Amino acid sequence: MPSAMMGSTALLFLIVTVHVAAAATVHEHSQCLDNPPDLLQRGVEAGKVEDNLPGGFRAYVTGPPSSKRAVVLASDVYGFEAPLLRKIADKVGATGYYVVVPDFFHGDPYNDSKKLSEWIKTHSPVTAAQDAKPLFDYLRREGKSVGVGGYCWGGKFAAEMAKTDDIKVVVLSHPAYVTVNDMKEVKWPIEILGAQNDTITPPEQVRQFEQALSERKDKIEYFIKIFPRVAHGFACRYNTSDPFAVKNAEQALAYMLDWFHKYLK
Repeated sequence: MPSAMMGSTALLFLIVTVHVAAAATVHEHSQCLDNPPDLLQRGVEAGKVEDNLPGGFRAYVTGPPSSKRAVVLASDVYGFEAPLLRKIADKVGATGYYVVVPDFFHGDPYNDSKKLSEWIKTHSPVTAAQDAKPLFDYLRREGKSVGVGGYCWGGKFAAEMAKTDDIKVVVLSHPAYVTVNDMKEVKWPIEILGAQNDTITPPEQVRQFEQALSERKDKIEYFIKIFPRVAHGFACRYNTSDPFAVKNAEQALAYMLDWFHKYLK
């Protein structure tokens, strides 16, 4: 083969290889991993970490322990130590709720040294919801009505809990792994806050959730909102130096609180 032709073939092979590698990289990217939390940026916290809660959980707890209304916040893949999540918990606690943010990953949250598709196999939100039953039983024995707010991974956890009798109300913020079939099984008032630019659970899928809820014969209360010009993670993992991002996160929190105020008695 002439050297010029060999050179062209080699160049073509190189171009194709680079293109395939780039395509694989794009395919593996997940908005679940955008803007990871900086654990060193923790400010003043109103709550504290408690160990050995029922079910063997550590958790960040905040708000009045004597409250008869409890909110369990389920984190995204980065776990319960994320400063912005704890800030949200403190704000919810300041309105009168007893707030629990459990470490559902038992000290093994996702980080960039891991492959998400492999990590999720051993950190299933469905399994976590089953394992969390002792914690919810404990809260109910304490005389508390319980609501769940879930972000990303926690959205699927929240949807699973909404299929049980352990809670009274649920809010899903930019959820991941949630399906239309989940909407056919939830038992309690459900609010879903989606994002226009979400590639994990895009608006089209959120509208499918809404349709499934509207078609149920056993009607439950629901509210759906898609926030414009924001992406997955906007409610709990946002750029604190961007006024637009802060405004949308604050609005998402307000919607969640309004839903809890209405249905968590």
